[in-house]
Amino acid sequence: MCGIIGITNKKCNVVDKLIIGLQRLEYRGYDSVGIAVINGDSINFKKGAGDLDTVMKRLSFTDLSGSTGIAHTRWATHGGVNDINAHPHMDCTGDIAVVHNGVIRNFASLKLELESKGHKIKSETDTELFAHLLEDEEKKSATFIEALAKALARIDGTYSFAILYKKDPDKIYFAKMRSPLIIGVGENIKAIASDLPALLDMTKTVILLEDGEFGYISPTNFEIYKLLPGGGYKKLNLEQITLKVKTVELTPEAASKGGYQHFMIKEIYEQPNAIRETFEGNIEDPALSKAAEIISSSNRIFLTAAGTSYHASLVFSKILAKRAKLFSYPIISSEMSYVSSTFQKDDLLIAVSQSGETYDTLQAIRDAKKNGVKVIAITNVLGSAIVRESDFSLYTRAGPEIGVAATKTFLSQIMLLEMLSAFISHERKELDKNERNKILDYLRYAPNLIQSSLEASDTLIPALLNLHKKNSSYILGRGLGVAIAMEGALKIKEITYLHAESYPAGESKHGPIALVEKDFPVYIVSTSDAPEIAGNAIEMAARNAKVIVVKPADLKLELKEDRKSIYFADMPPSNSIIELEPFILTPLFQLLSYRLAVERGYNPDKPRNLAKTVTVE
Repeated sequence: MCGIIGITNKKCNVVDKLIIGLQRLEYRGYDSVGIAVINGDSINFKKGAGDLDTVMKRLSFTDLSGSTGIAHTRWATHGGVNDINAHPHMDCTGDIAVVHNGVIRNFASLKLELESKGHKIKSETDTELFAHLLEDEEKKSATFIEALAKALARIDGTYSFAILYKKDPDKIYFAKMRSPLIIGVGENIKAIASDLPALLDMTKTVILLEDGEFGYISPTNFEIYKLLPGGGYKKLNLEQITLKVKTVELTPEAASKGGYQHFMIKEIYEQPNAIRETFEGNIEDPALSKAAEIISSSNRIFLTAAGTSYHASLVFSKILAKRAKLFSYPIISSEMSYVSSTFQKDDLLIAVSQSGETYDTLQAIRDAKKNGVKVIAITNVLGSAIVRESDFSLYTRAGPEIGVAATKTFLSQIMLLEMLSAFISHERKELDKNERNKILDYLRYAPNLIQSSLEASDTLIPALLNLHKKNSSYILGRGLGVAIAMEGALKIKEITYLHAESYPAGESKHGPIALVEKDFPVYIVSTSDAPEIAGNAIEMAARNAKVIVVKPADLKLELKEDRKSIYFADMPPSNSIIELEPFILTPLFQLLSYRLAVERGYNPDKPRNLAKTVTVE
């Protein structure tokens, strides 16, 4: 998730406004920044790795001048964090500058094609390829809009583009597909941005672009087009879009949260798009197959992580055992030091960390490396410490997460790890290629299920708030449900300051059930791999607990006469596809914890005693 801002007006230098826009968007990415402006008969640009303040001081952005310009703050997806990979990217002629948010899935084949034609690719990014595609199409097109339409027809993936073309010095061209992009409309100024905060200092009149729309803005005009079905690269079928102007009444500060009260709730509702970015950013990446080869050829598999990332690792471990028939050892990072002395030749450590900077996880990696163990990193931050110290890395590509409580990064980790498990299962010949692709097709549908789950949860939450009146609760699961229960309990503890404990449901009889009394809330996380959890629900109901069964709507449980005393929180159906159940069942606990925190008067973005990234022992 990157930040884009573009501004064009009649006479004034736009650089100061671009910098303000970058400041408003820096939460979307802070690996590197850059600005490009049209000045006379050339495009001038400056870009570099680092946060905005650091790069501005180093490169003096304010030395640039022009009345039309684009700017970008990057969250790296393709290529390392360095000056060359920072946006904007240029074509071979220097006539075209591009900034981009998203992932071009057919990156590898496009790069081979463009290099075979003599294009000099300078960076490791997918974005630069689009600049060269535009260069190719511009030579064969009557207008730059036609060239843009043809170039878009050649790419597969997600994108929001802002583009400068030297021969149209007062225009910014744009395109959108599954990445946010908004036009700001002023009398003699037009702007385009990834998010509202960057626009509100200039105008409150906006156009919310839809997927598949592209066009241009100029100081006094704009045009929006869409490729219609039946059209394509060889025969364009364009429709000009009618206007959809909207007035917003938000301050820039409020808009940085998308109009939501807190970042946490914004990020919960961002999950369908974040998980889609994880899938589409990895599905054609050869790194998945390579990682599957490394894992399949290893002796023992150890998984290490902390907090929410550890719960994602537990999901991976259970799916790996079910599909790949491969046993793994999930161990909390701070406990790895007691295991490292047992490492053997050809063992493998898979380290999972959202930030890539978690101290305990880094220490576990260092202990593994000392013992000659190969390490694979799973992280959200390209170029982070975990990446630098590992042998191989995969990226969740979920975009920055501001709220301390992990939400979208948890399900993004699960998405990537479940994709990896499908490749491992195929590598180990437990699934044939068609079976592997069938699972991947199920995962491709997960963003839609998350959206449905969020909608169902919104309806159920008021009743759950009435049931959740005690200062303590249990969240019980079996099989895959244990990991989901652990994550649900963590969310309640960390932002509501209420005690919530998760257990394997079968273990509840060995002590914990002693605490159960009348109206004690007990959540039962029911998954398709553990029908026997019905008995645990009955046991709790028999002790007058408030029993809430959280399950896919199509999952049948044998609860007999006790059904009347048990509350059912039915989520979207899973069709017994176990890989989909974390996406279906997790959002309820995220929303429940958020609503409980707000009801109790706490700020969920800033839970006491906690930090987003734990970098101390």
